[in-house]
Amino acid sequence: MIFPPECKVVGHAYQKPVGDKVYFLTEYLVRRVPDGFELLKVTPNPEGHGMMRDIIHEEVLARADETVMYPGRVNQHDRADMVRRALSTKKRCTIFGAMDEHMNFVLDPDLSLFQIVHVYDIRPPRANLSVTIESLEKDGLLGELECIFEHHVRDISLIDADVYPCRAGGFSKTLDMDRMEGGERVAGCLTGRQLYQECYGSNFKLIEICPISAVSEEPFLARCCRKEQSGIGMYNGFFGAVVHWGASPKTVLDAVYEMVQEWRRRNGQDSSRSG
Repeated sequence: MIFPPECKVVGHAYQKPVGDKVYFLTEYLVRRVPDGFELLKVTPNPEGHGMMRDIIHEEVLARADETVMYPGRVNQHDRADMVRRALSTKKRCTIFGAMDEHMNFVLDPDLSLFQIVHVYDIRPPRANLSVTIESLEKDGLLGELECIFEHHVRDISLIDADVYPCRAGGFSKTLDMDRMEGGERVAGCLTGRQLYQECYGSNFKLIEICPISAVSEEPFLARCCRKEQSGIGMYNGFFGAVVHWGASPKTVLDAVYEMVQEWRRRNGQDSSRSG
């Protein structure tokens, strides 16, 4: 797959106001031809002077019958989304226009080159970590990492329990609002266990719902209500990052970058990889 990390290396040759010269930073050229567009790899003269240079070598990477101009504008910072869109066209080369009118392309799209990151969360109420990751992706803030996020969100309302953690989830009987009688099946975590034991004793059955307990693949991101669990490292034999229950988007963003960079460093990859 060829997918330039920055649009500044992609030029277009719709007209030739200065002849066959190209901008000195240009590496790829989208050229209009009678039956559409073709993609070229070009080498500007490195010994030339000025901003516009003669081309000393050019190579056709994709012919017009292999190339499509994607309709509409896309967020070019959401790189995984662009690869998915490129795959949907069934063409070798998909050219994209951006909201700021810049241009980029994906040649021979391949999502297998992206790192899979597993996201573990629960609902109700709102699966804050999962929703935040989706929002950061949509805004293009995670595109440089070239990751795909697989979400594992457990719906705890489907658990056969007598008691649930809190009223915020819309449950009728909860640890935070109701008095326990003993013998209940409680959907909860370590915090719920401690609360029940301190207030009512040990006559209950805990059904574990902490997202960390569900982790089965790495690298991962998970949410936990225990502040001391927050950080990056090994959890139950798997490497990942844990953020606190109400972590801000900035905290989640930092955790994703730090975790992925450390994962790549541990696995001998370029930890500075940015697309």
